[in-house]
Order: sequence, then structure tokens, then C-alpha cells
Amino acid sequence: MKRKIRKRFFSAFLSIICVLTLVPQQISAEEKWPKAPETESKSAILMEVNTGTILYEKKSHEKHYPASITKIMTSLLAIENCDMDEQVVFSADAVYKNEGDTSNIGRDLGEILTVEQCLYAVMLESANECAYALAEHVGEKMGGDYRTFIDMMNERAKALGCENTHFNNSNGLPDEDHWVSAYDMALISAEAYKNEEFRKITASTSYSIPKTNKCKEVHYGHNHHKMLYPFRGDDMQLYEYCTGGKTGYTSAANSTLVSYAEKDGLTLVCVVMDADSPAHYTDTRKLFDYGFEHFQALSIAENDAVVGDSARKNYGLMNNNEPYAKLDESAYIIMPKTAQFSDAEFEEDKENVESGTLARLKYTYAGRVVGQADIVATGTKVDNSYFEQQESAEKTENVRTVSIKPIMVAAVIVAIIALALLIYFGKKLYDNFYVIRHNMQMKRNERARFRVNKRKKRYRKRDRMFK
Repeated sequence: MKRKIRKRFFSAFLSIICVLTLVPQQISAEEKWPKAPETESKSAILMEVNTGTILYEKKSHEKHYPASITKIMTSLLAIENCDMDEQVVFSADAVYKNEGDTSNIGRDLGEILTVEQCLYAVMLESANECAYALAEHVGEKMGGDYRTFIDMMNERAKALGCENTHFNNSNGLPDEDHWVSAYDMALISAEAYKNEEFRKITASTSYSIPKTNKCKEVHYGHNHHKMLYPFRGDDMQLYEYCTGGKTGYTSAANSTLVSYAEKDGLTLVCVVMDADSPAHYTDTRKLFDYGFEHFQALSIAENDAVVGDSARKNYGLMNNNEPYAKLDESAYIIMPKTAQFSDAEFEEDKENVESGTLARLKYTYAGRVVGQADIVATGTKVDNSYFEQQESAEKTENVRTVSIKPIMVAAVIVAIIALALLIYFGKKLYDNFYVIRHNMQMKRNERARFRVNKRKKRYRKRDRMFK
């Protein structure tokens, strides 16, 4: 009998432990990231352009020679610092140091092209002399020279968060001091794609340069990116959703490739480095298909009423019900198609708030950053007392806000300890039950005998008195 009861207690205890330990495993199982395809490139990354969400990465922080994908940074800086109709004069260094056996369009010493013409030659035909001439032009415009532009490239990369990048030329020709990681290249490429002029250039399949002061024939060029245009008749790599990119190759770098693609509200950039041809194209196709098949873009404003209510609560409503702040309606997050919006968690990102933004919310899922949303001012004017009240309310709210996860963990631990103690002492109590009952009965019998003996003594005393 004792053994059966012990088994029941022990079974109940194990059942409760199993249930409690399975709860976090079920939560973790729901947060699965889709399985990615195998790639051949030494290093690769797939990133969503507008959110910065990393959908796939393979040794993405390793340093590699970038070859001509360097020209994305060159083009971005030229666009940001020049007007498209500015004239670029080709120097001896631009012509004689960057032609020969390298990619070029045969420009001549003293030839004049516009910035726009140089950009098309750089991005579509990877013209090294045009990249060099653009760097000289921008450097001189900034009060320096070619090296000034190289410094600008490194400064811009650092500002974007690149940590494994060092540029030493503007076109990507072999140089031991010129390297970049796939992750950093994705940051640079995503930033470039946000520029409207850059998007127009990289999406072009062909262009033409009219006669110049040195060339009396029109130059016709085509995009070398085979996912966008069947360069030299090769249509095997064409990809329906490709919207641009940049090719690269040197013997030291092997094949490198940056590609953009858009579908179903997703804007993806893929970077592959140190690949054997044609793996740079096949890997890119695999990763694009993986991204579009398994992920979705979910609007934060449409799905997250909690954030909207929080913004209205923290930043207030005016007397005329006009909000002082609102959530950026264009913001969205990237989630696996098997997950729901409510599966994502958000917190305030206090480190990356841009000027003009009241607050930035960072969304995470399965341990990954999947997007962000800015809370921006609407322009409504309020007096200072309003802000003081809101600041006080915010402090009070922060004091009241406690994470529920630590409480749940503590409750589970307390419940387990209490149950273990109950079982332990219950077993002890059960084992000693018969002994305790016997002792109690002996005490009752002893009290009963005492009362009987006491009565007998009283009766004998009374009998003696009557005698």
C-alpha cells in the first residue's frame, strides 16, 4: 500500500515537471526561422533593404576583396555631392592607370563627360577610368584630390556602421589595403538603393554616350548584370524580379555580385563574395527565391494597435484631439510567413534615434531584429507644461512597467520547490502515520487508566468513611 501511494506521488511530481519544462520549448519551437538553402560562395548575405532585416548570412563579417562592387560606394558619393550635368575632365591618371586590361570604355586624356554619363558607364559597364575620374572630380570639388575622395568613402562606410571595411581606391582594382565584408557591403548597397537617382541608374539595361570633344562616335553600352540583362546573349541567368545591382571580378577577389530584387512588398539586396562562376548568380537566385517564398512584410501601423495606443498615451492628445506624435505609417517588419505579427516583440531603441524623431521602436523575432518604427512629431504646438506632465507620466509608467517573463519564471520555480517540499514532508508524514497513531492511542489509554484509578481511589476512600 505504501509503495503504491509513493508511486502516485512520484508520478504526479514528474508530470508537473514535464509540463512546466515543455512550456518554454513550445514557445521556442514557434519562433523558427525558415531553413535556408546551401550556397557555394565563400561569403554571402540576404538583407531586406528598408528594415535591415538579415534573412540569411554566411560568414558575412569576413573580409574579402570586393572588386568592382566597390563602385556602388563611388557612385553613391558622386550622386550625393554632384549635380548630374557637372563636367568631368579625364586626367592622365584616370586614363592611363585604369584602362589596358581592366574594364573601361576607352576614354581619352582631356575628354569631358558629365557626371551622369560617368555614372552610367561605372554602374553598367564597370568603367574603371570613369570611376577614377569621378573620384578626382568629387575630391577636387571638396577642396582636395583623389585621396580626399577615398577618405570620404571610408568615412561614409563608418557612418553606416561598417566595421570590416577599408577602401583604398574608387574602382576595386586589386589592392591589399582594399577590403570589405559581405555584411558591410549590404549596408552600403541598401543605403545606395534608397537614393532615387541610384535606383534609376542601376535598373537601366542600356545607355548611350553622345559624341564628345575627343570621341566623334556615339558609345552604346549595356548592363553587365546577367540577372537583369542578357549580356553577350547569355539569358540563362535572367531573374524576373531583379531590379539592378553590380558585378565584380578580379583574380584576387574571384566573382563578387550585388543584386537587388523586389516582390510582394519586399525589397531585397543580396551580396555574394569570393564565388566561382557561375555560383555568384546561382547562389543569388537561390537566396532571392528563399526570401520571397518564406518571408512577408507586415505593416506596423495596420497591425500593432498596442504601439499606436502607446504613442497616443505617451505623447498625448491636444484639446482638439490632434495628436502631437504619430507612428510612421510606412514602417513595416519582416516576418516568416509561418509567424504572426503578434509573435514579434518590440522595445524602445534609445541608441539609434535620428534627429527629428521622438522615439524609435525596435522589433525582434526569434532573436533577430526584423524592423523598426519611428514615432514622429506631427507639428502640433504645445506649451512646456504639457511636456512636463508627459515626462512625469512617462516616469510613473516606467516604474509600473515590469516584465512578465521574470515573474513567470519565478512563479514556476516557487511552484516546483513548494511541490517538492509537499511531497517530501507528505512522504515523511505517511511513513510515520502508524507510529504516530499508536503513540496517540497509548497516550489516550494512559489517560483513561489514570481516570479509572483516580475514581477507584475516590470510591475506596468513601467506603472507608462509611465503615
